[in-house]
Amino acid sequence: MSTDHTMSTDHAMSTDATSSIDITLNGQPRVVDDRTTLHELVPSAQGVAVAVNGAVVPASSWRSTRLSPGDVVEVVTAYQGG
Repeated sequence: MSTDHTMSTDHAMSTDATSSIDITLNGQPRVVDDRTTLHELVPSAQGVAVAVNGAVVPASSWRSTRLSPGDVVEVVTAYQGG
């Protein structure tokens, strides 16, 4: 009698496992991966400013700024004209 001792991917433990977190983006609830960075949320910094929990985050920090559960993210686009 042969027994299969392989573990299915559903039961495999991985250090790369991710989970979801709840954030607020421009006043709307949103669920994102717990490894999401500002750069992944807002890939282009041209004409855009981003604040997390009321603090402006420089575009140079977007790649290293991971979101946390409950974060409130505001993305503002600049427009010229009157």
